[in-house]
Amino acid sequence: MTGPLHSSSGHNAAAGGGGKTIEEMYQKKTQLEHILLRPDTYIGSVEKHTQTLWVYEDGAMVNRSVTYVPGLYKIFDEILVNAADNKQRDPKMDALRVEIDVDGCSISVYNNGDGIPVEVHQEEGVYVPEMIFGHLLTSSNYNDNEKKTTGGRNGYGAKLTNIFSTEFVIETADGRRQKKYKQVFSENMGKKSEPQITKCKQGENWTRVTFKPDLAKFNMIHLEDDVVALMRKRVVDMAGTLGKTVKVELDGHRVPIKSFCDYVDLYMKSANCDRPDNFKKIYEQVNDRWEVCVSQSEGQFQQVSFVNRIATIRGGTHVDYVTNQIATHVMAFVNKKNKNANMKLHNVKSHLWVFVNALIDNPAFDSQTKETLTTRQGSFGSKCELSSDFLKKVEKSSVIDNVLSWADFKLSKELKKTDGSKKSRISGIPKLEDANEAGGKDSHKCTLILTEGDSAKALAMSGIAVVGRDYYGVFPLRGKLLNVREANHKQIMDNAEIQNIKQILGLQHGKQYDSTKGLRYGHLMIMTDQDHDGSHIKGLLINFIHSFWPSLLKVPSFLVEFITPIIKATRGQTTKSFYTLPEYEEWRNNLGASASSWTIKYYKGLGTSTAKEGRKYFEDITEHKKDFLWVDDQDGNHIELAFSKKRIADRKQWLTNFQPGTYIDQRDKHVKYSDFINKELILFSMADLQRSIPSMVDGLKPGQRKILFCSFKRNFVKEAKVAQFSGYVSEHSAYHHGEQSLAGTIIGMAQNFVGSNNINLMYPSGQFGTRAQGGKDAASPRYIFTKLSHITRSIFPKDDDILLNYLNEDGQSIEPTWYMPILPMVLVNGSEGIGTGWSTYIPNYNPRDILANLRRLLNGESTVPMHPWYRGFKGSIEKTVNTKVAGSTYTVTGIIEVLDNTTLRITELPIRRWTQDYKDYLESLAPDTKNKDKVPFIEVVENKNASNCVHKFSTVINAIPQLQLFYRMSHVKVIMKMFTFSSH
Repeated sequence: MTGPLHSSSGHNAAAGGGGKTIEEMYQKKTQLEHILLRPDTYIGSVEKHTQTLWVYEDGAMVNRSVTYVPGLYKIFDEILVNAADNKQRDPKMDALRVEIDVDGCSISVYNNGDGIPVEVHQEEGVYVPEMIFGHLLTSSNYNDNEKKTTGGRNGYGAKLTNIFSTEFVIETADGRRQKKYKQVFSENMGKKSEPQITKCKQGENWTRVTFKPDLAKFNMIHLEDDVVALMRKRVVDMAGTLGKTVKVELDGHRVPIKSFCDYVDLYMKSANCDRPDNFKKIYEQVNDRWEVCVSQSEGQFQQVSFVNRIATIRGGTHVDYVTNQIATHVMAFVNKKNKNANMKLHNVKSHLWVFVNALIDNPAFDSQTKETLTTRQGSFGSKCELSSDFLKKVEKSSVIDNVLSWADFKLSKELKKTDGSKKSRISGIPKLEDANEAGGKDSHKCTLILTEGDSAKALAMSGIAVVGRDYYGVFPLRGKLLNVREANHKQIMDNAEIQNIKQILGLQHGKQYDSTKGLRYGHLMIMTDQDHDGSHIKGLLINFIHSFWPSLLKVPSFLVEFITPIIKATRGQTTKSFYTLPEYEEWRNNLGASASSWTIKYYKGLGTSTAKEGRKYFEDITEHKKDFLWVDDQDGNHIELAFSKKRIADRKQWLTNFQPGTYIDQRDKHVKYSDFINKELILFSMADLQRSIPSMVDGLKPGQRKILFCSFKRNFVKEAKVAQFSGYVSEHSAYHHGEQSLAGTIIGMAQNFVGSNNINLMYPSGQFGTRAQGGKDAASPRYIFTKLSHITRSIFPKDDDILLNYLNEDGQSIEPTWYMPILPMVLVNGSEGIGTGWSTYIPNYNPRDILANLRRLLNGESTVPMHPWYRGFKGSIEKTVNTKVAGSTYTVTGIIEVLDNTTLRITELPIRRWTQDYKDYLESLAPDTKNKDKVPFIEVVENKNASNCVHKFSTVINAIPQLQLFYRMSHVKVIMKMFTFSSH
């Protein structure tokens, strides 16, 4: 039998113990001894700390450096909070008095209201006051099922103050029992006097705690000024958080704060010292448990918060709860106001100063020092939902101005990272042909030629062979420049073209340029095609400079353009050059019948000119170079008119006032910016409208009309490759754009899957695209064939051809102004397009419904309203809105069936919700092997699709009982994206 183990000698040194005995190494302490030995666990550090804190001095809040001992501050706070807690126990409490006797090193805290029961606790055998203040781990707050909004909870509280005091006196009057109690503790709660029980009046209720901190334990010899200032600030806190029903006194004087709003004003007054613009607060008492105030902060988040009158100097979940509401609203508002801001919550929070006074059920903190609330939001016991009025006031406050200013600064700082500089050599910019003198002492003589693409660069390089490389550089643009006025910050930062131009010219963001001395080039020359798109590129470059460096446009001869003919007319040895189409058309119309004796060559782009012509242009460079001229602020106004989203209404009026035949007289050597906008760029805008918005007469856009014209001209009944036919159309209809674009239009006219054409005018022979990808999966034009559909000539009768008004271009008869189909094709196949100033969207309608209404019209009868209709679509289309302003809005719904409690079957998708995109969406709802935390909605996606039918899916759904999905089909349809909307 084995007995208890014994050390061979209690006095032997323990192995590795440095000579210490087992008894010396392993010791048992009483809880009181442990608290005194390890005070930081209970009251925080007992060493001096220096940090910047708010203190109360001379009637004002002051934010300054403070040296204090956190533990000493904490034992004072425990008594103060304990006294304030009585307000929750007895709402009749109306007095809180604090006296800090610096000379006597004594602190007294008094409160009226129900006192502590002066009665012996039957289980412990001691009076209740002694039990509360002199016995550890005693509390009235241990029942977690009872919701309390007091500060104490863990049974330490005031006992810690007793333990760290040389003297601790508790006095209380119990008016119900008519007993007054007094007891003195000393020597760190090591000694206590017998309680003195005397009589008091009926209804006399109060409690007073007087203590003398054991300063030696805090490495102090007297109550230092900084500590006293902090204590006084906490008394003022109580005045602000208890409200007007409690009179708070400090050292015999009433604290002049009657509400939380008054309390916040102390901080505002301090912050507004020596400021030209005062901080202003926005206050709301949300309910009887929450008071919230917000103001602006300078660059970092600030908070002043209280939970059950405890000062949570490091905030916590209650502050996060309130701040997130404010920051989320501000973030959305600012991002809407400045789309480039891209503000995040943490960006906004750094500009907020939030004040919170909250009552929380059974609050939990990160430590006994109670600096941070950790209670979860769902356990607060109440809600703090800020009103719309409060948030609207925030929208109009300096908080918004502050955040917007910071956003502008942040964006400007990021843009400055891409700044150029005046240096003689730069590298890393593909296709740049830099002038030899660029960035040098003669940089002001240098000209950078920006060309429209590589072919235009080749022409410019041919010309530079004449003028030399010393003062001319060339850089090709890749298509159209970004409209920076409406682009977001990321788009600008990611746009290589914009950054390259800044580097080449040496432009610096935000710099005011009165001359070009700080740039690598003294002149910027635009060399684009003379067509409408070339004018648009010029306009976009002007818009770019005006958006960031408007002063540069005012520098004489900085911005110039190099013009080349768009048309050359030749007869014998005579050649005439025309730089705009309206100019050429005016000349041709004046010639009348003799115009046919001239040979016309259309210069689609600069690439049409030969190298010889290029050299000739530069030999006569003064004839081809035109300076842009800034006259007044109207020039800037017109640039904004053309490119600002805010000026859409003005832009519509601008286009409405357009007069055909408008053009710039190229004999002038200067072009006013306003003339460029109103006489050249407007031609692009009109052309953009014509090719983007269909005719209401035949429902066709110009490209579609040219295709139909050439199909009729060719009697296109035998199949030909789309690529070949697009070449034919380009040749016979004076089509001046890319044949690839024309091929795309032909493919679109032949498509017949659900959601495309109700009547396809061209016949699709081959893979012309499917519903899977909305037609984007069509084969290459060189692999597929087409011809006129059999029905097309029935809709566009041949007998009508001689009645049409045919256009003429370069002496060539081309398509008519419009066709006159027997059915309004703009309704049959619908149409959508976005032009300058205007856009259109018309859904498809059933040709049979249209035909029936036409017959009604012919018979003098009233027409019947029609609903959108798409050939082959099996879902539903229902009208939801019909107003004069918004027009008609329809909800387009697919088909979804519930097979059982876990399975859905989808047999139809809404119009224009393409199958592949929808499959990708379903996959996003399925389990993610890379993200284990994701809660999947779908477990399995089973694909059962036919070739040109909508894919049929069987999906197994995770049960989500709280939504009761299968009892509310509307929820299922929303989650499964079974709706689209159509408006016209």
